[in-house]
Amino acid sequence: MAVAGKLELTIKINDFPTNVETAENGWKRFEVDCDGRIASITVKPKVFKKLEEAQANYPMWVAAIAGKMGELTDEGFVLNEPNIQVFERKPKAPKEPVATPSAE
Repeated sequence: MAVAGKLELTIKINDFPTNVETAENGWKRFEVDCDGRIASITVKPKVFKKLEEAQANYPMWVAAIAGKMGELTDEGFVLNEPNIQVFERKPKAPKEPVATPSAE
């Protein structure tokens, strides 16, 4: 008998979704292309606001959208119980060249 487990998915994005639709009760629906599979995501306005704030306040950011894999669609799947966390991305500082000892 197999051990019981819990399947959770995390989708990372760093671009604001352009295909956002407003569903009933103001919920926001958008799709993310995950290596050719389309994840359909529907979140409360308060949760979607995290993406809007990141777009407005951070020059670079990354969002982690976590949830459970839901029903399969023709193009991919529905992400159930999605939650969004947004993080500001800092540009990496250029590495300084390492000084090599000169041979005299």
